[in-house]
Amino acid sequence: MVKFSKQFEGQLVPEWKEAFVDYWQLKKDLKKIPLLNTDNNATNKNKNKDSSFSSTLISSIRKLPLFGPQRREHGVIQVHTKIAQTLSKGDLYETELLEQFADTEAAAEFFALLDLQLNKVNKFFRTKEKEFVERGESLKKQMEILIELKAALKQHHDIGTSSGQNSKEDESISGTISCDEESTKDRTEQEQDIENSIDEVNKNDGQLTDSPRSSELGKSTSIKREDSKSKSQSERVINCHGKSLKIHVPLTNPTRTFSAISYLLRDDMINQSSKKCGTDGRKLHINRTKLKHAEKMIRGAFIELYKGLGYLKTYRNLNMIAFVKILKKFDKVTNKQVLPIYLRVVESSYFNSSDKALKLADDVEEIFIKHFAEDDKKKAMKYLKPAQKKESHAVTFFIGEFQKKEYHAVTFFIGLFTGCFLALFVGYVIMAHITGLYRPQSDTIYMETVYPVLSMFSLMFLHFFLYGCNIFMWRKTRVNYSFIFELAQTKELKYRDVFLICTASMSAVVGVLVLHLTLVAKGYSYNQTQAIPGLLLLVFIMLLVCPFNIIYKSSRYRFICVIRNIILSPLYKVVMLDFFMADQLCSQVPMLRNLEYVACYYITGSYKTQDYGYCMRTKYYRDLAYAVSFLPYYWRAMQCARRWFDEGHKSHLVNLGKYVSAMLAAGAKVAYEKEKNMGWLCLVIVMSSAATVYQLYWDFVKDWGLLQCHSKNPWLRNELMLHRKFYYYFSMGLNLVLRLAWLQTVLHYNFGSVDYRVTGLFLAALEVIRRGQWNFYRLENEHLNNAGKFRAVKTVPLPFHEVDEQD
Repeated sequence: MVKFSKQFEGQLVPEWKEAFVDYWQLKKDLKKIPLLNTDNNATNKNKNKDSSFSSTLISSIRKLPLFGPQRREHGVIQVHTKIAQTLSKGDLYETELLEQFADTEAAAEFFALLDLQLNKVNKFFRTKEKEFVERGESLKKQMEILIELKAALKQHHDIGTSSGQNSKEDESISGTISCDEESTKDRTEQEQDIENSIDEVNKNDGQLTDSPRSSELGKSTSIKREDSKSKSQSERVINCHGKSLKIHVPLTNPTRTFSAISYLLRDDMINQSSKKCGTDGRKLHINRTKLKHAEKMIRGAFIELYKGLGYLKTYRNLNMIAFVKILKKFDKVTNKQVLPIYLRVVESSYFNSSDKALKLADDVEEIFIKHFAEDDKKKAMKYLKPAQKKESHAVTFFIGEFQKKEYHAVTFFIGLFTGCFLALFVGYVIMAHITGLYRPQSDTIYMETVYPVLSMFSLMFLHFFLYGCNIFMWRKTRVNYSFIFELAQTKELKYRDVFLICTASMSAVVGVLVLHLTLVAKGYSYNQTQAIPGLLLLVFIMLLVCPFNIIYKSSRYRFICVIRNIILSPLYKVVMLDFFMADQLCSQVPMLRNLEYVACYYITGSYKTQDYGYCMRTKYYRDLAYAVSFLPYYWRAMQCARRWFDEGHKSHLVNLGKYVSAMLAAGAKVAYEKEKNMGWLCLVIVMSSAATVYQLYWDFVKDWGLLQCHSKNPWLRNELMLHRKFYYYFSMGLNLVLRLAWLQTVLHYNFGSVDYRVTGLFLAALEVIRRGQWNFYRLENEHLNNAGKFRAVKTVPLPFHEVDEQD
């Protein structure tokens, strides 16, 4: 049977761990009592024998009716209730011991900690409940506004149809603007949105009918959050029954971004012309498309609210069980009846007696079923309570995602493909050694055409394998990476999936290269075998974009979308997964250059004549190869610029400077490769050294959150997910050493008689390994930041906001 402490740790909300009952510390305090009790029993053994008569007499007196009821009334302990100074804290509990224990001081310490935990749980529950209730009320008002606007749009459509007008696909309601530019506040780090505004509906147009709820229409609550920063943006508002509203649509894609820019320009022109023509020339529209965006935002907000209420329910249940378990242990150790007395207090405390969260969850279900699921409860529950992935994986990799309850099958295939890969790789190394491929005087055609394919796949799947190791460690240390990356739990890759993909893919790659090398060794010309590596790359590309629901389609398409967001930076709103993936690309510059070279080699048809130097002789392709070295840093810099524009935090500009310094260092290296003179060498050393110091500071201080001056863990931080500090010190040292890999550009050190291309692959692999360990500490720090703010659910921005009309 699994111990409750492990079940408790496995089921609690990771970001709220500090707010849960400290069950482990209570157990430690409880262990002090039996040890002292045993010592006291040993020392007082003789005294107990001498006082047997007095003990019998006292026990007999206690059984008399005169003393019995009085004893039951007072009990072993008495819990006092104190009124807190502030209403938000609620009642405070303090326990008084009415009987002597084997060690009264240890028991008093235990109950002091127990009272502290109960007060902490009540306070946290009250705070979160208040937050969710306020959010729920705001969402209900948002829903009312949405219903009114949809009804008005439908009425407008019906009027247009009855009057014989041609209905358009995108119906709209016209109106006039009621206010000019004003500042809008940014939301939390998870929802940084430049707010896009739309039109005002004039009440004189008669589009919105009077209703009993008209007095509430437009009173949308603007939720204030931490670290908000105001940014100026022109906005369009809706005027309904004398109340002005704004509809905020986040600029999450290029279409909305360009639309916002056009609105800024148009509003500027309107403001200049409004002085001459008044408000008649300022008509705008609210259309069905924008209402759909607003509806989608409200639906997402309801889903997140319901998830948070579910977490609160889990918080209540787990804490209640923890109190029962620890009180049972105390009764067993002390042989006292404390459980019934203290449990009555716990049951009547706020976190267990309040039903506001439960009622709100029922209201959310009812609203969601009615307005977003067409009165279909089963459909609504698919969104509100998505079925957890029953640890199911692809059992037969080339057939698809076949679900299994047990891990045995997928583990078997991982082992099978691992064995195949090792056997094929050993065979490939032996054949390459015999033929002398990787020596300085090797087969130039093979090293220039086939080896880049092997190098590219090796770096890519090494990185993917390390990502699987990251997932394993994140799960082991309870880092909530799914929430940080905003991954759907029903579709995310588990670490076994990642290992299966890596082993199967590398087995296929090495197997094809062994086949190619075997054909070459048997006397086949390169004209006959040169297309094999290109076909291998083509097969992997086709699998990546395959539209059929096989081989982890959801993950493949999510990967493609993330790459699209990175390439089109800064037009897309930047989320954690986007800039995390862009950081990975910064460590994969050699792989990207190999990919560009292989693509050029096969697309231009050079493989037919084995003219492997064509891509480097042609100026266009040579410049493209150099541009590939800068692109990851450019994309990342553009993401920093977009985040600064969205959030207004200057730290993003400082981070942008880091990637600019990396681009300058890369440019100096490119120039040095063209003209190897002392001037360029000095510039390379200066620029690379400055960029390295910049990157190391950002790695340790910003990304990992280490090097805190007043930390209780020297040179680290207060909260550590790993138990041993040695891991952090070792990782910092390793990160420092691997950051200095650029010295190879200056030293040109060769490992014996190994070809320089192999040396380059080895150094590139070291950078991938550095990035793999960086990933763990980066998400650990992000998780601790979320836990410090008790941020377990995403806060979705609301579309409708009230405008204060002061004119």
